[in-house]
Amino acid sequence: QLQASGGGLVPAGGSLRLSCAVSRRSISAYHMGWFRQAPGKEREFVTFISRSGSSTCYADSVKGRFTISRDNAKNFVYLQMNSLNLEDTAVYYCAADGSLTAGVESYRYNYWGQGTLVTVSS
Repeated sequence: QLQASGGGLVPAGGSLRLSCAVSRRSISAYHMGWFRQAPGKEREFVTFISRSGSSTCYADSVKGRFTISRDNAKNFVYLQMNSLNLEDTAVYYCAADGSLTAGVESYRYNYWGQGTLVTVSS
């Protein structure tokens, strides 16, 4: 079970840190990702981090502003979001991928959290 939290209302240019708590399984067995879905749009890839944390990948739209990290001992994944803009407004989902190699496609991810809403105001 994945539980995302940390969303909220933030002014443009501000920061938020999302957390994803994983229970009933060890996240060390999974690549972990964040996706988001803006109102009226399809869900899109944001970032992933490999099992060991040695490899990360970011969507171009968030590169340089967002940072994914993981704490396998605590079974948590984090998404630090800086310099937020209006286009970052979305429901953010954490997900776990049990595939051999990490990827950006949502179908790879076996388990999904319920999402946390991030709203960036002007």
